[in-house]
Amino acid sequence: MPQRPVVGEVGPAPDVRTALGPLVARPASTAILTDFDGTLSPIVADPYEARPLDGADAVMASLAGQFGEVAVISGRPVSFLEEHLAVPRAEHGGRRVRLVGLYGLEQSWGDGRIEVEPAAAPWRRVVDAAVARLQRGAPPGVLVEPKGLTVTVHWRRAPEAEGWVTAAVSDEVGRSGLLAHPGRMSVELRPPLAVDKGSVVRRLVAACSAACFIGDDVGDLPAFDALHAMAAEGGIDAVAVAVVDQESDPRVAAAADVVVEGQTRALELLAWLSRAAAAAGR
Repeated sequence: MPQRPVVGEVGPAPDVRTALGPLVARPASTAILTDFDGTLSPIVADPYEARPLDGADAVMASLAGQFGEVAVISGRPVSFLEEHLAVPRAEHGGRRVRLVGLYGLEQSWGDGRIEVEPAAAPWRRVVDAAVARLQRGAPPGVLVEPKGLTVTVHWRRAPEAEGWVTAAVSDEVGRSGLLAHPGRMSVELRPPLAVDKGSVVRRLVAACSAACFIGDDVGDLPAFDALHAMAAEGGIDAVAVAVVDQESDPRVAAAADVVVEGQTRALELLAWLSRAAAAAGR
């Protein structure tokens, strides 16, 4: 397998700039899509403490002013993204940053209204019941994170409890009909719907000439796959960008066209895209 290009300390290397070139050729018809945790925000032990990197808000606002579609597609609830990521909002006019939460089950333009996937609504009670059972049995250090339409179980603060999490989640899958999706030292239970980051990408970039997705975890692989499939179909120029660190699943980098080391480099890449698009439009 050929080695993927990497963004270095002084900005994108020449081969990376070449790979990103289609994204800035026609920015008005290009989509810039990114994950939140592990891309715009460092991975932390307590998911409630996650915050975007300094400058991330400004970079996203700048991208919204240059590109046709800019979105954050996250496993977080939209309400969390709205609270912690200050992006251009609908009432301010002009181009905005779309917020897509729970892997596509929620979305918002940042105006306080959250659109929920209709097929997911009946599963809220099922998720609530699963949350209650998991919280009652969780050993010390295991965090059960309710998200309304999904629930994530984290063992980062208690690595020795991974076996309990695996067994408890498996029991919930059989009992509730929810599906398990692994993540970084965590597993999420979601409704069994054909909605993931890949389906979101297909919907958002259907009318675009080019698109990229920036992600760090196995939950982002469907987005990479969707981009590459659309490119193979002849519809778009696609760039999948992996953000990696020491605990990254190797499948993420293997599926990417460009690899960056850590969240700071990812933000630098996004900032470079904004500057390059602005320069191309002069």
